[in-house]
Amino acid sequence: MYFTAEMTAPQHITKTRLAPTPSGFLHLGNAFSFALTAALAQQASAKILLRIDDLDRERVEEKYVQDIFDTLHFLGIPWHEGPRDHHEYQSIYSQLHRLPLYNEALQQLKNSGMLFACECSRAQISNGIYPGTCRNKNLPLDGKNLNWRLRTNEEKTLTVRIPGGKSLASTLPAEMRDFVVRKKDGFPAYQLASLVDDRFFNVDLIVRGEDLWPSTLAQLYLADVLQYEKFRESIFYHHPLLLEAGDRKLSKSAGATSIQFLRKEGKTREDIYGMIAQMMQIKAPVSDYISLWEALIKEHPESGI
Repeated sequence: MYFTAEMTAPQHITKTRLAPTPSGFLHLGNAFSFALTAALAQQASAKILLRIDDLDRERVEEKYVQDIFDTLHFLGIPWHEGPRDHHEYQSIYSQLHRLPLYNEALQQLKNSGMLFACECSRAQISNGIYPGTCRNKNLPLDGKNLNWRLRTNEEKTLTVRIPGGKSLASTLPAEMRDFVVRKKDGFPAYQLASLVDDRFFNVDLIVRGEDLWPSTLAQLYLADVLQYEKFRESIFYHHPLLLEAGDRKLSKSAGATSIQFLRKEGKTREDIYGMIAQMMQIKAPVSDYISLWEALIKEHPESGI
C-alpha cells in the first residue's frame, strides 16, 4: 500500500489538499498528516488546497473552524488555495456552497438505477458490514428518513495509482458493500462529497491515513460509476497512523493530544514535531515538516515512506 520516497520523483503532481473536519480540536495525528502532505507537495512543486469538510452540520462549531487556521499557522503548514480565515470559509468555501454539485452527482446516480433506499440504522448493522437488508425492498427514494445506497459489485477490480508510476489492484472491502451516498438528513455522504470536491478542485494527489484505504476504494468505485476519469488517474498516498498507548488511533475527543492543549501547556512548534517524531520512533532531531519527512525516510525506510 505504501511507496518509497525515491519512487516519487518521476510523478507529475499539480495539487494536493488538506481536508480537516471542524468537529473537534486538531491533534498530533492531524499534524502528522498535514506535515506529510506539505512535504510531498513541496517535493513535487504542487499547490496545496485547504478544504474544510463541514457537512456533518450537528458537529460543526466556529471554534473548531478557527482551530484549523490557528493550527496550520502554528505548524508553519502553507496552503495556496482555500479560505484564509473564518469569514472566507463561511462565505465562499463551505461545502454548503457546493451542494448543487453533490446533488447533480446524486441525480446522475439516481438516473442510472444503481441506487436503493435503506431504512436501517447504524445499530442494526453488525460490525459495520451492511448485509443488504433493504436491497430488494423497493423503498421509494423520495421517502423520509432513508439513506441512499449504491448497489455495488464486490468482484469488480479497482486500480489504485500510487507514486512512482505503480498501481495496486483491489476489490471493495466488506465494510464498503452497498455504501451510503446520501444520508438520512438529505446531505451527501462523505464518500460522494469528497470525490466531487476533489474533482471540482482538480486535486491529483490525495494523502490520507492508512485507515482510509476502504474510502479510497469506495471513491474510486464511485468515480467509475460517475465516469470521473480524471479522479481515477489521481495518485493516492496512505500513511501510517500515530497511535496512543494500547495501539489506539488518536481521537479528537482525546484532548491531551490536541495541538490547542499542547500550545496552552507551552509547547513550541519544534516541540510538536519532536513529539510526532518520538511517536514514530525517529531518533533524529526535527523542527519542521521538511526535517520530519527527511528523518522519517532515513530512519524508517521499511515503513514504505
